[in-house]
Amino acid sequence: MIGKREVLDMAVSTGLNPHIIEKDYALGWALAGIFAHEALAPAWVFKGGTCLKKCYFETYRFSEDLDFTLLDESHLDGAFLARCFAEIADWIYEQSGLEFPADSQDFDIYENPRGKLSCQGKLSYRGPVSPRPLPRIKLDLTADERVVLAPVRVPIFHPYSDAPEGGIAVQAYAYEEAFAEKVRALAERTRPRDLYDVVNLYRNVEARPAAAVMRDVLEQKCAFKGIAVPQNGRLDGHRTDLEAAWRGMLAHQLPALPPAESFWQALPEFFAWLEGAVPETPASYALSAGEALIRERTLRLPLRSVAHSHLEITRFAAANRLCVALEYQNSTRTIEPYSLRRTQDNNFVLHAWNVEKNEHRSYRVDRIQGARITDHTFTPRYAVELTPSGPLPVRETERQSSSGFGSWSGSPTRPIARSAGPARPRRTGRPSLGPTYVYQCGMCGKKLSKKTMSGVLRKHKAPGGYPCSGRTGFFVNTRS
Repeated sequence: MIGKREVLDMAVSTGLNPHIIEKDYALGWALAGIFAHEALAPAWVFKGGTCLKKCYFETYRFSEDLDFTLLDESHLDGAFLARCFAEIADWIYEQSGLEFPADSQDFDIYENPRGKLSCQGKLSYRGPVSPRPLPRIKLDLTADERVVLAPVRVPIFHPYSDAPEGGIAVQAYAYEEAFAEKVRALAERTRPRDLYDVVNLYRNVEARPAAAVMRDVLEQKCAFKGIAVPQNGRLDGHRTDLEAAWRGMLAHQLPALPPAESFWQALPEFFAWLEGAVPETPASYALSAGEALIRERTLRLPLRSVAHSHLEITRFAAANRLCVALEYQNSTRTIEPYSLRRTQDNNFVLHAWNVEKNEHRSYRVDRIQGARITDHTFTPRYAVELTPSGPLPVRETERQSSSGFGSWSGSPTRPIARSAGPARPRRTGRPSLGPTYVYQCGMCGKKLSKKTMSGVLRKHKAPGGYPCSGRTGFFVNTRS
């Protein structure tokens, strides 16, 4: 288990409460345990806000619950779930030292409004900064959801020092379906987090699915729920209530709370795109000679930790279209952040628009003295390139029966076998057979082959022949 200092350091870096960081850490290991379990792994499909955060966008809001669609309704049984999660708790403790006390788990099976069974579960955990009573993770399990697209297999974002060598992979909603599900939720309940999620996803221009695909999935989702497909203007009656609940529902999940108005005002453009309109997208700021764009999923640059903290604050602000008060050369200027690049002389520079001077500026990251998110919004004049280039490429997952299911290819650990009592998994070595995973260095762009699903890269030379200091990459594809 990671120590208290790692949690506190990440809390400072992200601007969040340490208990939110600890919960994110616990969520990652809970997912690892669920998808190492032979009975649950093929039948559970990860979805919801935590799925978007852990699987697709690390600059997304932190989320606190685990939502699943179950492909096997028989899993909605209290005794079965209690037995499985006792096995999972045992496995997680052996792998990480993180405790999920079996006697502090609860599974409430109930009849949902559609007359079908669902489950609300609670998993208590004991982490490095846990208060008393122990914090809990909420499970939301349903079996009567319409899964339109084939589930996909994707590695999760788990940036902690005790992460398994081969990473953690889950079976999840395809990105298009996860996005459409958020739009459906916005129409059905119109909560602050639904508005935030829909607009945040739409703003990731390079990750936008084809509007026709989104529309088709959304229509099927809404038809299954018996609700109308949302359109611009139909949500206006909910605006007052939504804005009143904005801070209470979102503030603790974000380093800074953007104004609700800026997200509400983005809805007309979103709905126009959904109906087939082609929105205008600003061009990228031109690359200078020798510059390389950096869009790593996890920034691990050869810089001081305080510089990384400034960058993470700036990346969040860019994703949420918020200006940053940047301290640089002993003065503060307000900037619109756009792009992080590496120069030919191995410096890292932040490209931005200086609001006071009304002109483009670049700032060496190692010379930035501070960064603070403001409540001033901006309309991008260049492409925002501080967020990753899009959701990770993924592969469709065959729906398998719950018997005979093995671990994910590339997993560093044995799966939890189905048994009447706690399984005693053991660590295994790195697999020598199976698929090869291709990762691209986020610094120099070189592609490297690996036998494990992990973005940690070995030492390598850049395409130009010089040693590259990049040690993390993003997943490109898989070769058999």
